[in-house]
Amino acid sequence: MAKIRIHSGRGTGTIEIDKSATNWAGSEFKKVQEARKKSAEDKYVTVGRGTGKIKFGDIPTTKSKSTKGMWVSSGRGTGRRKL
Repeated sequence: MAKIRIHSGRGTGTIEIDKSATNWAGSEFKKVQEARKKSAEDKYVTVGRGTGKIKFGDIPTTKSKSTKGMWVSSGRGTGRRKL
């Protein structure tokens, strides 16, 4: 296996890992992310500036990637347009 370097800590440190261990993008990452969420369903996540908490399993998963009908801000946040 080939080794690759990953920079960490604002670019000051490096970590060497196997090339097959890169699962941070695409469909592989979706599978890893879903497995992590499944294992952490009973844990709590703080929300609302740290004033509240909800179970991690109660957070809904998004199915659609469509941005149709959403607003996008422009300039310094003063203008907006609909997609």
